[in-house]
Amino acid sequence: MLEQIDGLPPGTLGFRAHGQVTAADYEQVLVPDVEAVFALNRKLRMLFVVAPDFTGFDAGAMWDDAMLGMRHISGWDRVALVTDVPWLRTAAKVSRFLVPADFRLFALAALEEATRWIAEPVVD
Repeated sequence: MLEQIDGLPPGTLGFRAHGQVTAADYEQVLVPDVEAVFALNRKLRMLFVVAPDFTGFDAGAMWDDAMLGMRHISGWDRVALVTDVPWLRTAAKVSRFLVPADFRLFALAALEEATRWIAEPVVD
């Protein structure tokens, strides 16, 4: 299941993953919000939090995630992944070069830090 995280600045979306995340979760919760931001021709920042009760992604959800990223490859500004799940942390470290954005990995204990980072202005 995916739920939206409220209270983030414009152009920033946040989602929390619980239990098993399915393709339907992506298609009903995440994709419409992401597409709406990109429809405004904005760069997107995303905070993605993996809750302690997370059990995994089904194959359809992983496919939807990859396709969404590729459709908007130049539109991502920052992505913060917040998780303590060991296999997900390892996968993120190994594949971070594939994320077309400034990407940072945070532990659940650092959720406030991740939220501050995702919202702070970019200094050129």
